[in-house]
Amino acid sequence: MTSIDKPTDHRSAASDADAAHSPTDPDRSSGQRGGAADADARAVTEAALFEAFGGVRGMVETVLPGLLFVTIYTINADLRVSAVAALVVSLVLCVARLVRRDTVKHAFSGVFGVAFGVVFAMMTGNAKDFYLPGMVYTLGLSLAYILTAVAGVPLIGLILGPIFKENLSWRTRNPGRKKAYTRASYAWGFILLAKCAVLFPLYWWADTTQLGWVLVALKIPPFLLAVWLTWVFLAKAPAPIDVFAEMEAAEEAEKAEKAEKAAKERGES
Repeated sequence: MTSIDKPTDHRSAASDADAAHSPTDPDRSSGQRGGAADADARAVTEAALFEAFGGVRGMVETVLPGLLFVTIYTINADLRVSAVAALVVSLVLCVARLVRRDTVKHAFSGVFGVAFGVVFAMMTGNAKDFYLPGMVYTLGLSLAYILTAVAGVPLIGLILGPIFKENLSWRTRNPGRKKAYTRASYAWGFILLAKCAVLFPLYWWADTTQLGWVLVALKIPPFLLAVWLTWVFLAKAPAPIDVFAEMEAAEEAEKAEKAEKAAKERGES
């Protein structure tokens, strides 16, 4: 006779224990709901970071032009060939996104960055100047992260707020989240500043190939560290306030109120 066929008054102690810990138990149910909510919040955070910073493909688009430039220059020391190859590959990556109708902001930023480097290096005739615009941009970005965090409007919050559908609600309505954004902005700022502290001395003292290979090597690890710290801070922060959902709810309430008022007016007439 199967367990389904057995009378309920002859259940084993094991069955009683299972029943005591069944989903109907309030403590366990609340724990499961809390765990599920935490998992959902972390998944949302991961998806937002992936969208904001481009994920694996964005990293490839960031690294490949510089890698191609330094590889070709290491082989033949030809500035023109190296620069054109880097620019062509960045354009190909951008066109590939356009054809697939993907988000192109990362590819376009890569094209502009490479184009500035190519133009500057061609104007000066110094191959190391291919890297200089990107290095100056990184320095400026690091200062922007730090200064906006000091000012109470952390840049990482301005970047991620629209993606989380919270816009700037974290500034006044969600202090725990503002604190997390501030910490993340400091992390980004000081990590990028440390990267600049390595690269700028090399710009003056190292040759083009040495600078190029170090720069390529420093493309991904600092970025991954900053993204990971951002995820850690936000995973522990309060959930974002969905201001878009609030606006939609307010609109629905306003429509319902107008409909109720119109119904009352028809009833009185």
